[in-house]
Amino acid sequence: MLFDSSVRRELGRSFGATLVVILTIVITMMLIRVIGMAASGNVAPQDVALLLAYFALGYLPTMLALSLFVAIIVTLGRMYRDSEMAVWFAAGLTLRRFVRPVLWTAWPVLLAAGAMLLVVWPWAKRAGDELRQRYEQRSDLSRVSPGVFQSSRDGSRVFFVDSASEQGVLGHHVFVLARGTHGESLTTALRGQVVPEGDDRLLRLEQGQRNATADDGGRTVASFERYEVIIGDQAARRAQERDARVMDTLELLRSDDRRHRGELAWRFGMLAASVNLALLGIGLAATTPRRPSNWNLLFALLAFIVYFNLVNLSQAWVASGRFSLAAALLVLHGLVAAGALGLIRWRDQGGHGLRWPWRRQRPTTTAATGAA
Repeated sequence: MLFDSSVRRELGRSFGATLVVILTIVITMMLIRVIGMAASGNVAPQDVALLLAYFALGYLPTMLALSLFVAIIVTLGRMYRDSEMAVWFAAGLTLRRFVRPVLWTAWPVLLAAGAMLLVVWPWAKRAGDELRQRYEQRSDLSRVSPGVFQSSRDGSRVFFVDSASEQGVLGHHVFVLARGTHGESLTTALRGQVVPEGDDRLLRLEQGQRNATADDGGRTVASFERYEVIIGDQAARRAQERDARVMDTLELLRSDDRRHRGELAWRFGMLAASVNLALLGIGLAATTPRRPSNWNLLFALLAFIVYFNLVNLSQAWVASGRFSLAAALLVLHGLVAAGALGLIRWRDQGGHGLRWPWRRQRPTTTAATGAA
């Protein structure tokens, strides 16, 4: 049908342009964040592009939902301003008739967002965390580049290696400046090697000298054949609970933990929110050609922010045990779906634009024609 094809074509073009703009803005912001993490030593510089890709995959469902919502608002709003809606309404169509072409255009986007939320999101989150943890669990000496001063993660030590092996374990002409609670020490050695010692890692120095300066001004100088320093990685000692965000959806469904149920409430809630926003955009796009500016887009973006904050809030409610998973999904998203359908019905019954309750419409007067 001409009506369905024209609406789908307009929505497709607007969605593509909106997605490119939003994707560019979000990736630029994430790039600045990842570069800052690399500059602070939290991630390896060579892993910046890979970590950026993981972040982009994690935020892609939200960007798809927002792009679809904005595309519906912009496309239908333009049809209202150009009086195309008046033509379709005069032909006997109602606003409810727009639900079918909108959902027909939106279902590939919703399917992709669902796959991202249920499958790709935990994988990208898990891969990104493993990438950062693997770099953080490396020894301080292994992160030192030859000829470059490198501080430890806690900032208490500064390392310098003149040359190192390919494995980064053995170094020559090692320089270590350590700051402690009672003073600071300067240690130089001909060779250095990182060796495991239980859950810790030791920096074993050979043929060197240690100069220590206390806070009270005392100085000590000592030469050694072998000297060991704890560099304090303790990588094997990290036995924290597994984050629910990195767990697969099927694994979360088999669990009865409240935190896992809260993560399910967020994933399924984001998918339901994408569908509800597509319906909500049909009703919010209504405007009048006589209005100089379209405030509906501003209200739509405000509704998007509030709705997604409520999705995050429902996750916290389920994780704390205040609501069950089914109750949180039914109450929040059921009310929004009912409100979106009610808004479309109200538009069909003659509601046009957003009117404030204190602004009353002036009564119209008709002039009498003919002679008395």
